[in-house]
Amino acid sequence: MDIKRAGTVASVKGPAEWFTGTVRIDRLFEAPDPAFVQGASVTFEPGARTAWHTHPLGQTLIVTAGCGWAQREGGPVEEIRPGDVVWFAPNEKHWHGAAPTTAMTHFAIQEKLDGKVVEWMEHVTDEQYSK
Repeated sequence: MDIKRAGTVASVKGPAEWFTGTVRIDRLFEAPDPAFVQGASVTFEPGARTAWHTHPLGQTLIVTAGCGWAQREGGPVEEIRPGDVVWFAPNEKHWHGAAPTTAMTHFAIQEKLDGKVVEWMEHVTDEQYSK
């Protein structure tokens, strides 16, 4: 058994290479080998969002606070709210973040494949975000 005590892992700022706007990442867990799962709580300030990206084994988001938006490539921008659970299929290109005037927090859960959990791509443009 391993207990990670609240407050023992420092929050980190979401890097500009992966995010637009102000984002805080709180790493919650990363299961040791041979397990593959890891998770974080991610808080997006109003208007903040991820860049387009994919996950080799998919990703689950559980919205815990605020109001956000999510979009898969070719689909509409969808509003997401607390209690919503979002699944992105393996290698599905997508982005997610806060609504323009409201912050949003979600748990992000994904698994490693050959040591990799995400492939980051281009930033979501203001035009793509505003649709």
